Amino acid sequence: MAQQVEKDAADQLVSDFTPPTAAVRNLRKLSDPKPRRAADGDKITPGRRVGRIAMYVGLIIFAIALLAPFAWMVLSSFKSANEVFSVPVKWLPETWVWQNYVDIWTESNMLVWIRNTLFLAVVVTFLQVLTGSFAAYGFARMRFKGRDVLFLLYVGTIAVPWQSYMIPQFILLSNFKVSNTLWAIILLQAFGAFGVFLMKQFYETIPEELSEAARLDGLSEYAIWRKIMLPLSIPALASLTLLTFVNTWNDYLGPLIYLRNPDLWTIQLGLKSFVSNLFDTNYALLFAGLTISVIPIAIIFLLGQKYFVEGIATSGLKG
Repeated sequence: MAQQVEKDAADQLVSDFTPPTAAVRNLRKLSDPKPRRAADGDKITPGRRVGRIAMYVGLIIFAIALLAPFAWMVLSSFKSANEVFSVPVKWLPETWVWQNYVDIWTESNMLVWIRNTLFLAVVVTFLQVLTGSFAAYGFARMRFKGRDVLFLLYVGTIAVPWQSYMIPQFILLSNFKVSNTLWAIILLQAFGAFGVFLMKQFYETIPEELSEAARLDGLSEYAIWRKIMLPLSIPALASLTLLTFVNTWNDYLGPLIYLRNPDLWTIQLGLKSFVSNLFDTNYALLFAGLTISVIPIAIIFLLGQKYFVEGIATSGLKG
């Protein structure tokens, strides 16, 4: 008898913790007076649904307006010279002129321009990522007198327009005999306050206990930065790499001031040489060159989009 009582009690205990069957759960849902909720816990109301639809429509319109000039440039690169600015505007060319892409290579130094631009973009990006991540580690993890003031002063240089110190900088680089060389552009952009700020904000999301444990294991600060901080900062490094590469690739004013030799021109300066005046410029040929110049940036952005979004989203958080 005692064994039967114990068995009944055990069965009752198990039944108390056993999830209800599907039929019972469905009956409970039907009898539940609470309104259905979205995944984020908010009520799905008609007003909220209309607002979401309006948001999507607005984003689609904004995307179309943003991509329309780019689409017109690409389509115009396949038009004839007289068809580019036809009135009314014709989006699709009447005759697809593929010869424009052949002529842009044969009638210009496009290969030289791309080589110079790629060299500057790669070298400047490498130096900015190296110096920015290293300086950011010092500001984020090292303790020294005046650190916060020095960081504020350094980051404050972002607000200073380049045009305000452009002439003294040109005189300085001319005295160093690097004007009219690619070294001028490299020295100009090898250091950047934005990269230090971006990396410092990301470093502060990494638990400091990792650095303390590494110091107890005997690692130096250089080893901590190289073996711990850098591997954990791939999203921020990818964001900084992408932003720096794009800015250097699209830079026009710097090469215009310092690069006077046509053999040193970047792709932006080279394409500008096509625009002598408004009346004899072959804009179809120019748009073909511009389309070629955009292709590397588009490929790099598509490959690094995931890390770019993740790095920007997390760099503003503090752990």
